[in-house]
Amino acid sequence: MKIKLSNIILGLVAVSFGITGCQKGDLLSNPNVAAESSTIPSSLILNHITANLMKEEDPIVSNVYKYNQNVVSNYTYYFGSNAYNWSTTSTTYDNIKYCVKMEEQAFNQYKNKTNVYFALSKFFKAYSYIWLTQRVGDIPMSQSNDINNLTPKYDSQHDVYKQSLALLDSANLQIAALISTSNANTKVDAGGDVFGLTYAQWQKAINTYKLRVLISLSKRADDNADLNIKSQFAAILSNPTQYPIMTSNSDNVKFVYNSAYNQYPPQRYGYAQYNNCLNVSKTWIGVTVPNKDPRVLALLSPGVLSIDATNPVGSFANYVGQEQDSAIASMKFTFTNNTPLASLSYNRYMTSTNIGGTLSEPYILLGYSEMCFNIAEAANRGWVTGQSAASWYTKGVQASLDWYGIKQGGTIAIGNNDGTKPALGTATYDVNTFLTNIAYAGDNATGLTQILNQKYVSFFLNSGFESYYQWRRTGIPAFKEGGTGIGTPSFKIPLRWQYPVDETNYNPTNNKAALQSQYGGTDDLTAKMWLIK
Repeated sequence: MKIKLSNIILGLVAVSFGITGCQKGDLLSNPNVAAESSTIPSSLILNHITANLMKEEDPIVSNVYKYNQNVVSNYTYYFGSNAYNWSTTSTTYDNIKYCVKMEEQAFNQYKNKTNVYFALSKFFKAYSYIWLTQRVGDIPMSQSNDINNLTPKYDSQHDVYKQSLALLDSANLQIAALISTSNANTKVDAGGDVFGLTYAQWQKAINTYKLRVLISLSKRADDNADLNIKSQFAAILSNPTQYPIMTSNSDNVKFVYNSAYNQYPPQRYGYAQYNNCLNVSKTWIGVTVPNKDPRVLALLSPGVLSIDATNPVGSFANYVGQEQDSAIASMKFTFTNNTPLASLSYNRYMTSTNIGGTLSEPYILLGYSEMCFNIAEAANRGWVTGQSAASWYTKGVQASLDWYGIKQGGTIAIGNNDGTKPALGTATYDVNTFLTNIAYAGDNATGLTQILNQKYVSFFLNSGFESYYQWRRTGIPAFKEGGTGIGTPSFKIPLRWQYPVDETNYNPTNNKAALQSQYGGTDDLTAKMWLIK
């Protein structure tokens, strides 16, 4: 995501890294560049860090939501293929570097290491290390901040998670010490934090994120006693005073679009007119339409060829999904507006009046609905006592419905996929029937599947790769693979990314050792890392 303000911020932050003007002969230093010892407002660096968390999270436009099997491109010219053809990953070490600089500048400004920027830095470091390790496996961590060591050793993935969980715990304690009745509902940094969270909300976000991390370790919960995965999860829920978590959608870590600098992606990139070149994945349709999920009506445009006397406007039969692994050549007929397949709602996401995202929802990076499902999963698995999986499951579903403004008896205008017919008719939300259809089956395998399916649905066009990571960890829902459209030699979805090019070029000895200890010496996209074995 490009944010105009961040271009300015990057220039200012670069100053703090000692970028100096040419000094040769009688030439003077660049008067527009400050010295290394100059103080850069911590707010500017915070702005870069928070904006950078959104760097690949653009809904609709980003490939992430094809990989999450939310949408399917049917025309490569505008939206590319659906192939899982990734190789090497990018890194988050730039964010780590900015965290270090933010700490330096915050100390220069406030003369202490207990201010809120140090607390947030711990959170961002943990977030960044986990972002990278869950992609590749072992990574440099404990030695990665040493500027005198250009070839840092790799920490095992186990140790990366152990250190990151400790960082999150420390961040929680540090920000808690700063919160008072007078500042709890005050924004930490109105100019630097693109999410605009208050002191209390940032503490909730830190602990809510820790719940996400702990549940992502479910396959390691019984064979790594030193991580205390289950007990750490239970400790957060049993002590809300020490570990406050999100209590509603108002606490969501969300990015709000605006018409000036951060336009809603389809308008910013000019893709709205090509909405008929995207269909909705059969994977997402498969866990919504059979349950008569009202989010289908709110978020999608129906396939107009499916509408007839038997299936009028508002009928769930009009929402047919596209197979994710199909070859593009077999899908080209679907890029017209006369298609039997569902697309994203033009009325909600694509209309020109939505340039600031006012007709659709903000982007969620970390949300209350997901947290509810994470707690429900932990309760279903028996990690916690005194918590009802059924109750948290229902809260998660309701929070997702509320986020989209869906209420029992509400109505919505149904339009086609390119905006030429914005009022095909109207439909009425029947939330009660939907909730009956998905009633929790109990603390068993069926109940767990329900929890994971509903969390997947709530991730629609938000939360980055969380849908993919959930599938990789649990197999739920069953992502479509096996066809040529997957784009890999085996037609299977990869389980990881290859290491960044910089690691193979500049840290080859440690990189090779990490590959040998994890994957038999091969940077194999299909190999299972410790996290999911």
